[in-house]
Amino acid sequence: MTNDPDRHAQKMAKKKAARDKIMATKTDQKGLIIVHTGKGKGKSSAAFGMIFRCIAHDIKCAVVQFIKGGMSTGERDLILAKFSDTCAFHTMGEGFTWETQDKSRDTEMAQAAWAKAKELIADESNKMVLLDEINIALRYDYVDVAEVIAFLRDHKPPMTHVVLTGRNAHPDLIETADLVTEMELVKHPFRSGIKAQIGVEF
Repeated sequence: MTNDPDRHAQKMAKKKAARDKIMATKTDQKGLIIVHTGKGKGKSSAAFGMIFRCIAHDIKCAVVQFIKGGMSTGERDLILAKFSDTCAFHTMGEGFTWETQDKSRDTEMAQAAWAKAKELIADESNKMVLLDEINIALRYDYVDVAEVIAFLRDHKPPMTHVVLTGRNAHPDLIETADLVTEMELVKHPFRSGIKAQIGVEF
């Protein structure tokens, strides 16, 4: 490590020139299929960060929650109270699968959520649609992954972004996606006996 300011400036100038050269080749735009998966915390939180970016830019967007629904969350409460004209919010689940313990009911609710998701994605005025915890519905075969992939491939408007969250994303969905992030669990307070807390988990 050097404290020479001139050497540092030269090094940063070279980095900037290389970066500018790379950026000059990136000219295309498209609506992305984005997957957040993995065992680590932050999949939905990161997705809602993008939703709030859209809201901040006054870009119409929508959320469909496939599994969550049994409790109030800060994101849902804020969007419904302040931003419902910009972001449509549909909580279609009734809670996590281990809470409902009713596969036929869970399947029915997931199918209803998928029907709403297709409607929102097909509406070109929605520039981003978040399908929160859809990967769980796909994992348990409440919704057919082949149908989801075919719809995104054949019916998603070219400039619409679709974000799909949840653990255990299907390999075919990962292959189809443009952007995939896997959240890795390194450490979690739940393992030390600390329950989910407001402002952190919900």
